[in-house]
Amino acid sequence: MSLRIIATGGTFDKHYDELSGKLTFGNGHLPEVIRRARITMPVQLEQLPFLDSLEMHDADRQRICACCLRADEKSIVVVHGTDTMQETAAVLGAAQLRKTIVLTGAMIPYEVQHSDALFNFGFACGIAQTLPHGVYIAMNARIFAWDNVKKNRAEGVFETT
Repeated sequence: MSLRIIATGGTFDKHYDELSGKLTFGNGHLPEVIRRARITMPVQLEQLPFLDSLEMHDADRQRICACCLRADEKSIVVVHGTDTMQETAAVLGAAQLRKTIVLTGAMIPYEVQHSDALFNFGFACGIAQTLPHGVYIAMNARIFAWDNVKKNRAEGVFETT
């Protein structure tokens, strides 16, 4: 068994630019995150152009779906921005791929103290190996079906609809 990880950007992979005071994209954090998570199974990392999920369009979601479709692996983790994670999950769910696809992300960037990124990533990798085929969102130590989830922006958590 092996695991495919598809990185799309989102808060998870943002860097704090000290000069501008803004969060921007640089090199991805996932090679380091994979090492820190001490994953012992074979992992294939695929990095797509990094986007804030608020800047994603239908074509970007279709590109993620195409990556999942052509992946040899049956277990896939998609690291995604949280603002539109459920829209991408809906595209993947409608595709009815015979794979287990788990979307995860972070409310706080990986490189910022007290980030939830490493925990969410490890949790998603674990459940991607155990859940039946389907599309899920893994956030806040909870698993959500793709068609029964929403982001509660006021609380900064995901919950069932």
